[in-house]
Amino acid sequence: GEGHEGTATMDWMLQEQERGITITSAATTCYWKDHRINIIDTPGHVDFTVEVERSLRVLDGAVTVLDGVAGVEPQTETVWRQGDKYGVPRIVFVNKMDRVGADFQGSVESIRERLGAVPVVFQLPIGAEDCFRGVIDLVKMRALVWDDGHGEDYEETEIPADMVAEAEEAREKLLEVVVESDDELMEKFLEGQSIDEEEIRDAARKSVVRGELVPVFCGSAFKNKGVQPLLDAVISFLPSPLDKPVIEGWSADEKENPLSLKRSTDESLSGLVFKLMLDPYVGSLVFIRVYSGVIQVGKTVFNSRTGKRERVTKILQMQANQRTEVDRLEAGQIGALVGLKSAVTGDTLCDASQPIRLESLDIPEPVISVAIEPKSTADSDKMLKVLGRLEQEDPTFKVKYDEETGQTLISGMGELHLEIIVDRLLREFRVGANVGRPQVSYREALTNEAEADYEFDRETEKSKQYAWVKLRLSPGDPGSGFQFENLCKKADLLPKDCLAGIEKGALEASQVGVIAGFAVIDVNVSLIDVGVEPDCSDEQAFKIATGFAFRQGLRQGNPVIVEPIMDLEVLVPEAYLSNVITDLNGRRSKINEVGSKGHLQKVVATCPLSELFGYSTDSRSLSQGRATYSMRFVSYEAVPEEISLKITGKA
Repeated sequence: GEGHEGTATMDWMLQEQERGITITSAATTCYWKDHRINIIDTPGHVDFTVEVERSLRVLDGAVTVLDGVAGVEPQTETVWRQGDKYGVPRIVFVNKMDRVGADFQGSVESIRERLGAVPVVFQLPIGAEDCFRGVIDLVKMRALVWDDGHGEDYEETEIPADMVAEAEEAREKLLEVVVESDDELMEKFLEGQSIDEEEIRDAARKSVVRGELVPVFCGSAFKNKGVQPLLDAVISFLPSPLDKPVIEGWSADEKENPLSLKRSTDESLSGLVFKLMLDPYVGSLVFIRVYSGVIQVGKTVFNSRTGKRERVTKILQMQANQRTEVDRLEAGQIGALVGLKSAVTGDTLCDASQPIRLESLDIPEPVISVAIEPKSTADSDKMLKVLGRLEQEDPTFKVKYDEETGQTLISGMGELHLEIIVDRLLREFRVGANVGRPQVSYREALTNEAEADYEFDRETEKSKQYAWVKLRLSPGDPGSGFQFENLCKKADLLPKDCLAGIEKGALEASQVGVIAGFAVIDVNVSLIDVGVEPDCSDEQAFKIATGFAFRQGLRQGNPVIVEPIMDLEVLVPEAYLSNVITDLNGRRSKINEVGSKGHLQKVVATCPLSELFGYSTDSRSLSQGRATYSMRFVSYEAVPEEISLKITGKA
């Protein structure tokens, strides 16, 4: 099936089929030349970035698909950085070579310039746009030409005479990069000896697995041209589980010592839960990547986060939303478990005899909220229950009840993200609900360092509680979140659990700021001094004292309201360029770059998210429907004073 027709196998959700985009990551398994390939198809849209995050965390390699016309887009950069974070080797497939304006060399250059990677061209396209008919394999030095059918058959022939010189030059460049990692090959290359196909592939594979280079291929997925050599490349260059022999983790006890397990079925069990999916028939499906050992139906697994054992009642092999029951999952496999009640995304499932905790996932904070209310009393309980289940399924989706206004707020990564959630509520779960206008997730942040102390001294008829705490608060690095540090020399005098009470008190106090009640971000909290009275100082007393000290320090630290800032890239025909720039200037945008990209003009800007609501409609009307744009969250910045006054007035 085709994505744009809504018939693609992996885009099985109704919302995906209607919009022609991928929304949720879907897993499947295929076989190619005696190899089993586990594939996860992820979305490209920035609102669903967690789907990419969790998939990259559990995969060994990735194929980055570029649009041959657009090359590297802003969201490509976001995904690429996620790949760097988890050290995932990648190959690139430049797709849509049959589209008007397709530019293979331009796409390769954009990889070098915008991603800072080392692209190595392994194929050249034969023809372009509607004349695209095949590729030149620079390792074999042969042409692969597809017929006009569905791409099942292709013919291996001589390289077209008019492309021989270009192919030889491209192969020379390929060899120059590949032989750098192998001294023997380098010697052969410098002496002018021939290097065979196997040697090139072996040397390239080692460099790809180490993340030193990125092989680039091309084709047209719509006509299936270039797909067979891409599958060959997946097997030739991307790592199998055996290329990464050891899985690293920590012991799941208080000591948290480093642990490692071999990726083998003979080892004890370790697997990472990377996704939860709600199923109307079997309840919660827990997607897991098994790194070592075996999971079997009917056996129990140990959750190292909760410290609980749970029984696996079913194991499913997934083919998008189709499923096949299997008896076991082994090291290297991906599947879904049924019967686990307490597992959430990022949990490690293991053997109770050797509990291990694997590196979890980084979950980005939501940046946009809307108020939602049930249409009737009957819908009320159902809505809260379904929202709770959706929150479990998607860690970037948050539900919060605002006691002051009596509203339920749902928060997500963007307008489209929340639109899909609401659509699922109404259609999939049949909950009647009214939705308000989108609201930005403002935050508060310190601008200066401050010190504050608070003495908590409360006496009742039955008992006395006492605690004195002195804190230092300072602005943290962007994106660092809440950081707590114990610098107190008297900390040893504290009763057990009191230090945990201090950290908990500061963390809880940071959830409500002093300007308008928004959560405080990027703050470093240092414990400087404490005062203790024997038998009167307990965890609760220190928690309360810390909360008051934190709020005092916050007021003294000159706090400001900060708002999410987005990186925005707009592609528009030149005739409408001035319309777009004028409009962006009116949205508090900062224009960083205006240049050409193929036959279009490209505008790169940063803009507050609050100014971009409804931009999809506005950009279309400004350009008679011909502008396209993409945006991604980049940072939080202080709001101007007049906006701050409006916000506090509303608050």
